[in-house]
Amino acid sequence: MLSSLASAEFVTWFRSAAPYINAFRGKTFVVAFGGEVVADGKFVELTHDLNLLASLGVRLVLVHGARPQIEQHLSHNQIEDRYHHGIRLTDAATMLCVKEAVGRVRFEIEALLSMGLANSPMANANIRVAGGNFITAQPIGVIHGVDLLHTGSVRKVDAAAIRDRLAFNEVILLSPLGYSPTGEVFNLTLEDVATASAIALDADKLIFLMDTDGVMDKKGALLHELTIAAANAILTSKRKLPDDIALFLPCAVRACEAGVARTHLISRHLDGAVLQELFSDSGVGSMVVESSLNTLRCATIDDVGGILQLLQPLEAEGILVRRSRELLEREIERFVVLEHDHRIIGCAALYPFPDEKTAELACLAIQPVYRRHGYGDALLQHVSAEARAQGLRKLIVLTTRTAHWFVERGFTETDVAALPAQKKMLYNFQRRSKVFVKSLK
Repeated sequence: MLSSLASAEFVTWFRSAAPYINAFRGKTFVVAFGGEVVADGKFVELTHDLNLLASLGVRLVLVHGARPQIEQHLSHNQIEDRYHHGIRLTDAATMLCVKEAVGRVRFEIEALLSMGLANSPMANANIRVAGGNFITAQPIGVIHGVDLLHTGSVRKVDAAAIRDRLAFNEVILLSPLGYSPTGEVFNLTLEDVATASAIALDADKLIFLMDTDGVMDKKGALLHELTIAAANAILTSKRKLPDDIALFLPCAVRACEAGVARTHLISRHLDGAVLQELFSDSGVGSMVVESSLNTLRCATIDDVGGILQLLQPLEAEGILVRRSRELLEREIERFVVLEHDHRIIGCAALYPFPDEKTAELACLAIQPVYRRHGYGDALLQHVSAEARAQGLRKLIVLTTRTAHWFVERGFTETDVAALPAQKKMLYNFQRRSKVFVKSLK
């Protein structure tokens, strides 16, 4: 039995995941993983996560690789594993090993997805796996004078056929093989199949499982979110990138540029990485998006619930004065909200006093997980600009806990006498809030 603290944490986490659960139902996710996940025995844990996604109504397209298995077969048959400009050269003998390795990996994946053991995460899973000749391929041809023979690239994805199977709640499993109209088979790369499929299906998410945690900045800190522009800047920089980032980040950019909403790069070594990335605010890997997920806008009546969720914990601690839903609804035009991926993570309110050429900044709040990212500064700058636009010259704020934060941003402490007359009448001497003021230049 869970302790009261553990129970509270579980309930809090589960409630925080609810918006994602609602948002993901009926969406299409393409999940790509290399043959290493199967070879290392890690696919069992991954099946548990995939089963959960499927049970929540996510439409799954899985793309597997088979690099280590192919290399093992080539070694066993004493066939040289040849590469040209980082691309495997697939001759007839190599192609036989590729087919055998890919087939074995696929059968193992299907077997693991078919598990239904009682008292396990796969109990009553009933996952039906579908496959087929969904990928039309073409030969890569001759590169720098070398014919790559049976090595190919994706020419077309039969998106309509895949959607038909997804509509029947089947999980699509794509192998790194493609077929030509003339009946030939071509050896493809995992990343090419996954990216082309996500684009053709207009997928909501493309997820790559990699060896590293994600994209790092120059100081080695994980970048949880990158725009296409930021990702391209990293790719064109001269710094050395890990092999998997150099491989998958261009695919992430390509997918997002073609309309895929989100591409995630996460570690295959972290148990539950897919769930942690998808059902938490910050995630555990790197997400590539077309443009910033942050939106700062005027609040509407539909935002009242989200604003209350931000304010109520601070009100309970006595940091903010309690506001009822009715009062918030009446004053909603005073508020601005900061959204991250369509979820309200911050808010602030501006109360003008035109006669004194002064405005009050109130209800400045940021969701805890997003603090120390500059979002409070963004709200302060927005409110200050709005006050200037109204011809106001001073910005005041009353606070009991965050005095230093405002001092660091140019506010100076003053006394209650400096408050506008109307605000002075409402001042609560029991709270003993400190008054700070800043000139708006």
